[in-house]
Amino acid sequence: MTDSLKLGLNTGYWAGGPPPGAAEAIAEAERLGVDSIWTAEAYGSDCLTPLAWWGASTTRLKLGTAIVQMSARQPAATAMAAMTMDHLSNGRFILGLGVSGPQVVEGWYGMPFAKPLARTREYIGILRDIWARQGPLVSDGPHYPLPLPDATGLGKPLKSSIHPLREDIPIYLGAEGPKNVALCAELCDGWLAMLFSPTHQEANRSALNEGFSRPGARRRPDEFEVAATVPFIVSDDVDAAIDSLRPFYALYFGGMGAKGANFHANVVIRMGYAREVDEIQELYLSGRKDEAGGKIPRELIEELSLVGPPAKIRDDLAKWRESIVTTMLVSADAPTLRTIAELVLG
Repeated sequence: MTDSLKLGLNTGYWAGGPPPGAAEAIAEAERLGVDSIWTAEAYGSDCLTPLAWWGASTTRLKLGTAIVQMSARQPAATAMAAMTMDHLSNGRFILGLGVSGPQVVEGWYGMPFAKPLARTREYIGILRDIWARQGPLVSDGPHYPLPLPDATGLGKPLKSSIHPLREDIPIYLGAEGPKNVALCAELCDGWLAMLFSPTHQEANRSALNEGFSRPGARRRPDEFEVAATVPFIVSDDVDAAIDSLRPFYALYFGGMGAKGANFHANVVIRMGYAREVDEIQELYLSGRKDEAGGKIPRELIEELSLVGPPAKIRDDLAKWRESIVTTMLVSADAPTLRTIAELVLG
């Protein structure tokens, strides 16, 4: 992990349509010296099209996906998109990748969710093989066999018709569980961390170190990036700022996935909030969303986010600067981004 804290702008998920002010915020990010911009997808807008559209007006910003959902695209399709984006951006593309969850994978894409770690390893291996262009692509893995067996018999191994601009297009993995975080450190160039707390990072550090120690690990710790999504609200009214984040955290702790199969909730459970999460889930899944948000401890929200007046945020930033995080991903309009950049980048 590197020493200085960088800043990235995350445009996030679309609601009913394109997020208002995104183009202006991205232009401001380019002007301010922000390191990167990021797009997301769930089961509405995709993340590659907006990144290409908005990224075309930039020359310096890195362009990242947070995340491309693996089940939405076969590995070859993702490899093609990454090569194309990397060429068009002159080597600025970062492929943020992740498995998503069973509700989206099986319910939206109609794909199996089983064995996510093995699928991720196989998927990334195919991406790297395509970009390396050492020969026609063959994969005998159980999840993405190429050529497809037991089919027409006409399939043949192929090699990408274009040379990638970079054979080592960086891959960041969206991961939350310890095994997936370790896999990320072993195979990838960076970790897209969500619900990260700098005061509860030792378990994450241990999982990363396990991955770094595996034979053939791709990066050393000092070469590896940790990009953490951090809700960031500058306001003189700390209580109001904290309360404004309650619906966001209530959704992730209480409503994402099913009870007992919520990977986001598991993160804060491992932080010691099992009893609170159980109550939040009960309330949220019974339709009492406001009550669920009200049960989220104030100290938990402050551990996961940066809220308050500038002086407080400057003090709170100290623990983030000392953490394993190398890039802080924030969502903001252009004026707010100026304030955040002043606080984070000086």
